Amino acid sequence: MIHQQRQEALIVAARRTPIGRVGRSLRTLPVDALMAPVLQAVLADVGLIPDQVDEVILGNAIGPGGNPARLALLTAGFPVQIPGVTIDRQCGSGLEAINLAARLIQAGAADVIIAGGMESVSTAPWRIEKPQSLYELPRFAHRARFAPDGLGDPEMGVSAETVAQKFGISRDRQDQFALNSHLKAIASIQSGRFQLEIVPVAISSTTVVDRDECPRANLTLERLAKLRSAFVEQGTVTVGNTCPINDGAAAVLMVSQSMFEKLELTQGLRVVDAAAVGVDPTVLGIAPVAAIQALLKRQSHQITLEQIDRVEFNEAFAAQVLASLDALEIPEDKVNVGGGAIALGHPYGASGAILMTRLFTEIVHFSALPILPILPRAPRLGLATLGIAGGLGIATLVERYQAS
Repeated sequence: MIHQQRQEALIVAARRTPIGRVGRSLRTLPVDALMAPVLQAVLADVGLIPDQVDEVILGNAIGPGGNPARLALLTAGFPVQIPGVTIDRQCGSGLEAINLAARLIQAGAADVIIAGGMESVSTAPWRIEKPQSLYELPRFAHRARFAPDGLGDPEMGVSAETVAQKFGISRDRQDQFALNSHLKAIASIQSGRFQLEIVPVAISSTTVVDRDECPRANLTLERLAKLRSAFVEQGTVTVGNTCPINDGAAAVLMVSQSMFEKLELTQGLRVVDAAAVGVDPTVLGIAPVAAIQALLKRQSHQITLEQIDRVEFNEAFAAQVLASLDALEIPEDKVNVGGGAIALGHPYGASGAILMTRLFTEIVHFSALPILPILPRAPRLGLATLGIAGGLGIATLVERYQAS
């Protein structure tokens, strides 16, 4: 039997499109057109050409089906011999694609992989249920089933309300968290914090989208307080403390340590480990807690939560983020320092890859960013995590890597 030493999986480039609101700036672009410029950008960042890519792994949740990863790489002008595969772990798809890429490289099965995710809610096809007889009309279905009815398959907003009630997350805390997300995102836009990660997207010969569409500079607590509950009567979850619906794409370029050295690269992110865990689907928003705990347990207590410098936590709902942070005792000033999905948006299949792109910017490009007074030292460890429909949590741990 041949025993091969494990290769390190190193993220050496990470890019994303601006995030557009559904039906707005990116509404005409299907997923392959959204992803194509991102694929080109991550290669250009390190001077690679498409022929050097071993595999493209992309997540997508509600897209057209088929294999949009393959379609996207061909749209980007990659040669026909480059393979592509699309995966679906719903809103964890983009991060799962990155985790699978890391496993392939660590196993010695590839040296160069592009991984990420993409979503165009604006162009996603309608889901229609096939009638069981000729005498029934087809019905529109707004989403797939994620769990058997007997176990519980609540709407996302209803589940967020359940989490808020079960873990005592007040309306005031949710609104304040939402406001802070917008304030951080606006500050990031104004200071150029996203400049190194956003790939401008050409809509036409005269129109280019180059900034996130959803952050609101005029938002206040007073405005948030006037909003009615959105999912449960007399509830605390509103459209203001919930993410919008969005279009966008993001990807990372990952290489083996041997390729890193061959290319004479100097810095990146090492994928330390990743975990996915299932929980009760009725409280799916708390699933990141289980995923993070499982991930850190595998580290044999070498890494603790206290040592992690940056946390990118998908803000589908403020209630679920706050409940998870409370359970893990993670301070809010480590979380989503450039703003989160409540402000920036949540393009389902892309969101996990957007989180990793943010970590790459915050850790690898730290010296080029505006300094945050709350975290003045250079970060070393980063964590990306999401709660996923059907009661799943996913988490990925990365570490700053520099050439020796």
